[in-house]
Amino acid sequence: MAGVETHAVQAAAAAAPPAHGGAFDAGPYILHHILDSNTIEIPWSGKEIHLPTLHLGSFALPITRNVVMMWVASAILVVLFTLAARRAKEPVPRGLRNVLETLMLWVRDDIARKTIGHGADRYLPFLLTLFFFVLTCNLLGLIPGMGTATSAISVTAALATMALVMIHFAGIREYGVIKHFKNLVPHGIPLLLLPVMIVVEALGILSRPFALAIRLFANMTAGHVVILSLVGIIFLLQTPWVALAAVPFTLFILLLELLVCFIQAYIFTMLASLFIGMSAHPAH
Repeated sequence: MAGVETHAVQAAAAAAPPAHGGAFDAGPYILHHILDSNTIEIPWSGKEIHLPTLHLGSFALPITRNVVMMWVASAILVVLFTLAARRAKEPVPRGLRNVLETLMLWVRDDIARKTIGHGADRYLPFLLTLFFFVLTCNLLGLIPGMGTATSAISVTAALATMALVMIHFAGIREYGVIKHFKNLVPHGIPLLLLPVMIVVEALGILSRPFALAIRLFANMTAGHVVILSLVGIIFLLQTPWVALAAVPFTLFILLLELLVCFIQAYIFTMLASLFIGMSAHPAH
């Protein structure tokens, strides 16, 4: 999905009504920037880069914009942490290392250790990777020509599935397979209620990754829809006076989106950590 307002304005201008007075259709314009694509737009040029499709035997693996954005996010993180690691022996952290170390300590102390408790540090590599990856994917959507991979339900569902695997891994690691699944059902309930509770707990297990996936997907999509809608109003009404209100409000939403990128990365990581803690240390 497209990023900032300047790129949205250009795209809206390209979709603006022709000279003979055709109406501007905001629906396709917004969907074009929300849905995944096999092309990447070059900002302010009107050109696109067509992405290839890999063929493995009878299977076709298309390289889409979201796939490229996840590759870019991963490459950025590898470069940043490699550069920061070069100064690991310095007694006082500074610069890039100071920023990354501050975020890492925040995830460790305010998320992992508070929600998991004993043994939280063993799950820290997963939680740190999850936080920084989601954050980087979110921020890439604010750059012209880039896309927000976390605005695709397939991406957030994959992240939520990995969190689900780690949630049950934590319980199995602590108690073993049989006792872990016994812990999912509250102890001491009447035997007649046991079948009902098994169904309820099974639905609860499935609802956790579902909630993680939908929350991140919906929040990252909603902000961009608002931005694109505000810019589209200018071309829909075809009057420059609307821009006097739409453009400043769009800039405000963009600044708000910057905050949302951090908040959603925090919420996703915090909930995943909370569910891991509930699995590793069930309260009975």
